[in-house]
Amino acid sequence: MKCDRLHIMTLTKLILLITLIALPAIRGDPGLGGPGGPGPDKPEYSTSLETSLRRELFTGYEVLQRPHENVRIFISLTILTVNDLNIKDQSLSISGYLTVVWLDSRLDWSNSSTTSQDFTNVKFLFSTEEYVWRPALIIENSVKDIGIINDKFIPMRIVSNGNIVWNPSGIYEVSCESDITYYPLDTQQCTVKISSWAYTSGEVSLDFGPESVDLSFYSPNGEWDLISASSSKSGSKSRGGISFSSLTYSIKLQRRPMFHIINTLFPVALMAVLIAMVFKLPVDSGEKIGFSLTVLLAYAVYLTMISDNIPSTSVHICYLSIYLVFILTLGATSVILTIIVLSLHFKSKEDEIPQWVKTMTKKFLLKIAGMESCCKCCEGQRETEVEVLTQTAIANMKKEKKGHPQFVEAVTSMDNELTWEKLSKIMDKVFFNIYIAMIVIVTVMLFLAIFVNYYTS
Repeated sequence: MKCDRLHIMTLTKLILLITLIALPAIRGDPGLGGPGGPGPDKPEYSTSLETSLRRELFTGYEVLQRPHENVRIFISLTILTVNDLNIKDQSLSISGYLTVVWLDSRLDWSNSSTTSQDFTNVKFLFSTEEYVWRPALIIENSVKDIGIINDKFIPMRIVSNGNIVWNPSGIYEVSCESDITYYPLDTQQCTVKISSWAYTSGEVSLDFGPESVDLSFYSPNGEWDLISASSSKSGSKSRGGISFSSLTYSIKLQRRPMFHIINTLFPVALMAVLIAMVFKLPVDSGEKIGFSLTVLLAYAVYLTMISDNIPSTSVHICYLSIYLVFILTLGATSVILTIIVLSLHFKSKEDEIPQWVKTMTKKFLLKIAGMESCCKCCEGQRETEVEVLTQTAIANMKKEKKGHPQFVEAVTSMDNELTWEKLSKIMDKVFFNIYIAMIVIVTVMLFLAIFVNYYTS
């Protein structure tokens, strides 16, 4: 009887001991290997644990084999800065990097039932393109290097669920068809086209990431303002009858205005006014031809400088080039007109002026010149036609209405008579007014076209 009681007491103590040992594990005590702690089934992170995970994942892993029949690739473009936009070479250079994300289920260790042990405390693995499959991508409109985007030194971040994040960086130089219509205050639209290479659209499909274009790290350029950056799916591109997936990133740039206003537009407009000033120089100065040729050559130099900075294309015509050619034509014409004025001024007084010239002068030229009569053109410079009278005597006789009536009438007739010298001075004023009007109108039209486009684009 005592023996039975002893057995019962021993058995009861054993049950209580087992309960006390098992209860913390059931409640999840981390120190005793429950579900909440690492325990023997969930070891803590260590280099040996990561090495074991690498050995298990990459044993039998084939780098050239796609993870799935159709791999979906998500791509985002991060622009760091715009290096240069050369409108003459029609190329854009930017610094940035791509964020390429895809799923490779062969590298998934989030479910401990598919691995030899629990590796969930290893959050990430890092590898390179030498050991992990990656998509073959190219910059389709690259002008410098059209090879596959690769860099064996850039690590790939492998997440426990099999997602792989790859960030290849570089300087991307792409072709950019420039619109030079409103140069030098122009706005350019350039694109960066990324396309799959070797893998068809049925094997690899490209799509945009959550943020297709990232500008959070962008550094401004001194010459160009980045107006906007957008993305659009350009659809599948066919090469050799086979379609390949492709993405397009659009970058809109606008040239900063101040430098070209000070160094291009203002000097050009100022020199245009100087062309008309040749008709204000008196003939006796002897500088009319020299002055007009100097301004003409200066404009030719500016036209050459601008032509060196714009592409040799006939698709878009630059308004500034048209303006310069027009002003250059006016400058060349002013040389010819100056020669005509000089020839009229030094023409012999014995040659009679044709009647049609006198009629046209009275009806049209005097009005264009802004003069009432022929005598106004020589005011202050009238030469003595009558040797026996001085200019002071003539003026006094007219003012006081004294002297013989025939004499006063002869003097008045002499003042109103059209001579070659007076005609040359009339023509100078006519040409000056016409030139100033044309230059002002054309210059205002050019500036309006350029600035309206600049502030509305």
